[in-house]
This record gives sequence, structure tokens and C-alpha cells, in this order.
Amino acid sequence: MQLTHFTDLGLRVLMYLSAAPAEQVTTIAEITGRFEVAHHHLTKVVQFMGQQGWLVTVRGKGGGIRLARAVEQYRLGEVVQGLERSAELIDCADPPCALRGGCGLKGLLEQARGVFYAELDRHTLADALRGPTGLAIVRLHRRPD
Repeated sequence: MQLTHFTDLGLRVLMYLSAAPAEQVTTIAEITGRFEVAHHHLTKVVQFMGQQGWLVTVRGKGGGIRLARAVEQYRLGEVVQGLERSAELIDCADPPCALRGGCGLKGLLEQARGVFYAELDRHTLADALRGPTGLAIVRLHRRPD
């Protein structure tokens, strides 16, 4: 299973914001510069994450984004599943599959996806930030512009 670029960026945003003080906002421009990604694409990701209640967005001068809750409260399965936004792993209707109606593969794949998300839900954003990842995020914050 391969995660989408949208999900990858969403996870990077959460990890990056985790190193900022709780009430401090970070701009999208800062994050795009650190990760060298397109501003418009990251804006879409951030907007979606704000709608999910994962980020607090502050408009206007001095505005930006910050985490909406403590890193221990972000279940990775919930976040990844929300960011993926895909209904199915495979689409048996397009193009129409000759095995449609008599194949068990789709059910097995959906069952495996459920196990994947359940395993991720055993972990939080805090777990992902332990060790070298957390140190790398701190270094990224300290990097000169």
C-alpha cells in the first residue's frame, strides 16, 4: 500500500508543528520552505486538516497554524485514514472486471486495510516523534532560512 502525497504532506505538517511551542503559530510559507513543497498544495492539505479539527488556523497578520491538541492525542490510523480519503483500494467497476461478483480479492484487501489502520491506531504522533525523528524536527526548526 502506498500513501498519497497528500497524506505524506499532512503527516509532515503534524510532525513539524509538534516542535513549536503550544500557542505559537507557524506559517504555511515556513513549512513549504522547510520541506520544499508547492505552497498551493500544502494550503489544500492544511485547509483539510483544519476542517478535521487537527489544526487551529489563525487568519490575518500574525496568523498561521498550530496543532489543535497534544501530540499524544493524534492516533496515526485516524489521521492517515482521514488524509487518504479514498473509498476503495481497487475499483472493480472501472474498467469492468470479468471476475466481478465472483472474486474475493477486494474483500481480502479491505480486510488487510482495516488491519493496517488498526495497527496505526495503536500509535500516536508522539510515538512517531520519539528518537531520531524528534531530533530531526528540532534541527529543521533551527535551520536558517
